[in-house]
Amino acid sequence: MPLIDLPAFAPDLLADFERLKTLRVDTPVIQPAEPFLDMAGEDLRRRIFMTASETGESLCLRPEFTIPVCLRHIETATGTPQRYAYLGEVFRQRRDGSNEFYQAGIEDLGDPDTAAADARAIGDAMLVATNRLPGRRLKVTLGDQSVFEAVIAACGLPAGWQKRLIHAFGDQKQLQRLLAELADPKSSGVFGPEVERLAGMGILDDDERLVAEIAGIMEATGYSTNASRSPGDIARRLKEKMALATTQLDPAALAVMREFLALDLPLADAPDALRQFATGSGLKIGDALALFDARVAALAKSGADVDVIRYRAAFGRPLDYYTGLVFEIELEGTPAVLAGGGRFDRLLTLLGAREHIPAVGFSLWLDRIERAIAAAGGAK
Repeated sequence: MPLIDLPAFAPDLLADFERLKTLRVDTPVIQPAEPFLDMAGEDLRRRIFMTASETGESLCLRPEFTIPVCLRHIETATGTPQRYAYLGEVFRQRRDGSNEFYQAGIEDLGDPDTAAADARAIGDAMLVATNRLPGRRLKVTLGDQSVFEAVIAACGLPAGWQKRLIHAFGDQKQLQRLLAELADPKSSGVFGPEVERLAGMGILDDDERLVAEIAGIMEATGYSTNASRSPGDIARRLKEKMALATTQLDPAALAVMREFLALDLPLADAPDALRQFATGSGLKIGDALALFDARVAALAKSGADVDVIRYRAAFGRPLDYYTGLVFEIELEGTPAVLAGGGRFDRLLTLLGAREHIPAVGFSLWLDRIERAIAAAGGAK
């Protein structure tokens, strides 16, 4: 039995989902922990309630619905496109509010028209939020990880640095720290005396000597190659880390990245602003911008109130599986996020799907919506 009551507006919300032609599904409260630990991101990983099966399998209380719904889709071999809706309890540590609360949402799987599916997700989330809070003005913040990835790739960053920056997308402090490292790399002393000794020997560019030296160190210190990585693996990873630590981006490229991350403007103005940025910086990011333009056009065509949507180039959400669109919905004048979502095109393949399945979705924070309704003096 649930420890908390469903919000009074739950039946109306489910009626909205039915009108939006979704299939309502549920998933077990106890979930395998590995997919969340591997794919959900550090912010969610440290909030999960863990347990274990009698056989030692790592399990957790369901911390969100996207991964369980995707696993269910794969296990039931349901064809796509398919739109799922859910409403149920999730469990995770929170800075504010109960650690057990209700979430609802829609996962839109398999639609090859990315722009239309993105617009539908944003529009549906705005619709159900507006239906719960009629007469209240929403504020929607939109970001796009695919545009960010295109910018850093066009700036010529090594693959390792691109991965680090993509992982930090949406975390302003972390992004600024990484950009500061790119502006002024400081590798001396950061790898410990043994690595500094190897660097001083001048063998970091001699793979054969480096592997032999590492093998000698492992033998002398009692490390077993059967219980840990091989000398070749360690040498390869060491060289990657050294390359990352010594990479310095020229001031012009850093200025371009900072100019991009500072973009913050109404969505209707964003396509022109992004094209002016690309032209002025000389970056070839046309494919990412074409998809961005198509999404804005699809949103306008859908009838969603584009005037309440703002594009922030640096905006992201703290889940590692996002690949493109990300967005959040608030009430104007209040800081609480009522809904959030985005595109996660790689997730189903990582979870075991045999074919690529494009995907986008959103979730609603029902306790926050309930508090907003109470503050407005009514219920819907």
